[in-house]
Amino acid sequence: MKKESSYDYIIVGAGSAGCALAARLSENPDCKILLIEAGGWDRDPLIHIPLTWAKMLLEQTHDWGYFCEPEEAVNGRAIECARGKIFGGSSSVNAMAYVRGNRGDYDRWAANGLVGWSYKDVLPYFKKLETWEHEDPYRGNSGPLNVQYCRYKDPLVDSFAEAGKEAGYGWTNDYNGKTQEGFSKLQMTIKDGRRCSAATAYIRPIKNRKNLTISVNSLASEIIFEQDRAVGIKYIQRNQINIARASQEVILSAGVINTPQLLMLSGIGKFDHLSQHNIQTRIDRPGVGQNLQDQMSTVILYKRKDPGPFHRMMRYDRIGRELIKAYLLGSGGATDVPGGITAFLNSDNDAQLPNLQLLLTAAPLGAWPYLRPFKKPFNDGFVSRVVLLDPESRGTITLKSANILDKPVIKQNFLSTPRDWEVMRAGLRIAREIASQPSMKPFIGAEITPGSSKTSNYDLDQHIASTAITLHHPLGTCRMGKQDDTYAVVDSELKVIGVDALRVVDGSVMPDLVRGNINGPIIMIAEKAADLIQNKIP
Repeated sequence: MKKESSYDYIIVGAGSAGCALAARLSENPDCKILLIEAGGWDRDPLIHIPLTWAKMLLEQTHDWGYFCEPEEAVNGRAIECARGKIFGGSSSVNAMAYVRGNRGDYDRWAANGLVGWSYKDVLPYFKKLETWEHEDPYRGNSGPLNVQYCRYKDPLVDSFAEAGKEAGYGWTNDYNGKTQEGFSKLQMTIKDGRRCSAATAYIRPIKNRKNLTISVNSLASEIIFEQDRAVGIKYIQRNQINIARASQEVILSAGVINTPQLLMLSGIGKFDHLSQHNIQTRIDRPGVGQNLQDQMSTVILYKRKDPGPFHRMMRYDRIGRELIKAYLLGSGGATDVPGGITAFLNSDNDAQLPNLQLLLTAAPLGAWPYLRPFKKPFNDGFVSRVVLLDPESRGTITLKSANILDKPVIKQNFLSTPRDWEVMRAGLRIAREIASQPSMKPFIGAEITPGSSKTSNYDLDQHIASTAITLHHPLGTCRMGKQDDTYAVVDSELKVIGVDALRVVDGSVMPDLVRGNINGPIIMIAEKAADLIQNKIP
């Protein structure tokens, strides 16, 4: 039996964007909001303890289980594409790093015709969403999302920062402030020792609002139309089909993979592709599912001369105590991640914006709780991660079938241009340059992977092909563009071109990659969208 209900606005997806948007729209008590989430509530303690994020990633906990198609450039590997399937979305399972991107990214958007998306336009929304721990004219101090410097303590962290200076690279106190380029302390979405996800920041404080209805374990399966107007959503909950109707708008915040899938299943996409799956085309928009972009990363792994604080903490009796302290008291060693330094650098002197990011992980790639003689400890080490910030490579999201339960086909086309390989190689050489500085000598026992003898372009390419993975920053599959842009899916007000009362508010609308992690920019987009929807922007 179908169950029907009515609202003013329906938001599909309670991730970073959906949570922020639901909170802002429900500030108007006269608006009834329905927030639909395919995953369950974020009650798992592992979500809220910062240290345990990697365990959730490796075990694909609270995840959609997406993998891209095997690709020749990465030795035929099918790389995972982790996306959060839980209240809070990927903000409930990510590594909590907070980066706005470079001001030049947003000015580029505006220069390409996206009115209202320059750095000057978006800065007020970045300030609105955050509470930053220092006074700064570029930063906010009263927003829902708490941002703080990484507080992990390890002498390696300070030495890595010093090595950057020794190598001649600049230092910036705040890469989210006036200047992004250079080495800097990493900023995290953590509050009182616990993860500050979009769910905890935006929804937990207001979840009892009478005009906000939240439906979890609810999979949106189709957008309902009357002529050219979106009027509702069909969704599946407990094997029952439900219908929710929207008098004002349907808003898709389902993410870079699920939003284009839902659009295509509802008849909005490329005519030829929809016809292959016997889906009647409502609006022929060939850009739906195209323009997929993501940041690739590879690593250099070092053996540590002497065990560090992370290694000592991972002894069974110690790590158990630390996890309990973190969850119950918000204190102790599990309230942050082992790291704390990042750098935004440029491998090309002619380029205006950084094209590489370095990230220090003050722990080896493989680590586990141990207790002699029952389980031996792991070999301590640390990782220098190299990230390609602005890849030229583009991928696609297409349908496997007309069944919402079938996962879409994800083709990333990673490293499909010579320039992407060139920048990745340059990043590895810069990482080695940092490791060779005097400040790092007390910590490095040996370079384990790829190995100090591997120096040629061929050697580095082999290493990249066998180790490169996504940094989990996919976007662009429903990109913004001008009305006459054939491959644009939404306009600069995030309205789906060709239909009424339907918007997309998530990372899929971003036309190209910003320089850095994308959780913050996605929340910014939602903050701006709330004003667009409520006509608060002149």
